[in-house]
Amino acid sequence: MENEKCDLIHQNGVKEKKLEVIDGYTIKYHANGKTIWSKGKVIEDKPEGYWEWYRADGTIKRSGYFENGEPVGEWITYDSKGEKYKITNRDK
Repeated sequence: MENEKCDLIHQNGVKEKKLEVIDGYTIKYHANGKTIWSKGKVIEDKPEGYWEWYRADGTIKRSGYFENGEPVGEWITYDSKGEKYKITNRDK
């Protein structure tokens, strides 16, 4: 996957989030192009390992782990202040 420096607009008009790959981490940005939307590793086009998602104001929204593209283990949802709000176990 190569670094992307601009937003892509698909034929159906849907705007794809700007992304970069830095030190093996795929970082996607909110529509404003400045604040991080998500961050984690992608292996063979699947999310792998620890991932985080953020609100447009920069506070963390959710975090959790992937194995072979599937969510596993403990997933944490955070409130608008970045405090733990809910914990969900995604093990099978």
